[in-house]
Amino acid sequence: MSDIQIQIINEAEIDTVIAEDIDFTGKLGFDKSLLIKGRMKGDVKASGDFYIAETGVVEGCVEANIVSVMGRVKGNIFAYDRVEIFSCGHVDGDITAPDIIMESGCSFNGICTMRSPKEVQGNEV
Repeated sequence: MSDIQIQIINEAEIDTVIAEDIDFTGKLGFDKSLLIKGRMKGDVKASGDFYIAETGVVEGCVEANIVSVMGRVKGNIFAYDRVEIFSCGHVDGDITAPDIIMESGCSFNGICTMRSPKEVQGNEV
C-alpha cells in the first residue's frame, strides 16, 4: 500500500480567510478559494475550494470543488474534485466525491459515495 500525503495549503494562496474570532450563521457561496478558521452554522454551496483550518468548525451541508478538513464538519460533504481529511480533522456526515483522501488518525462517521455529485444531482444534493 502506498503512503499518500496531502499537502497543507499555503494561506497566502487563498483568496478569502474567515478569522478565528468570527462566528457566522447563514448561507455561504463563493467562486474562489476560502479558508475558515472560525465557526459557521449554515450551508456552503460554492464552485471554489473550501478549507477548514484546525480551529474551524462548520455545521451544515458543504458543497465545493475541493473540501479540505483540518477542523470539524458536522454535515454532509459534496465535492466535485476531492475531499481531504487530515489526521486532526473530524467529519460527522456523509461524503460524496470522486476522490477521498483520509490521513491516519482522522475521525469520520458517515457513508462514502465515490462518485461525482453531478452524477447524483437529482437525488442527494
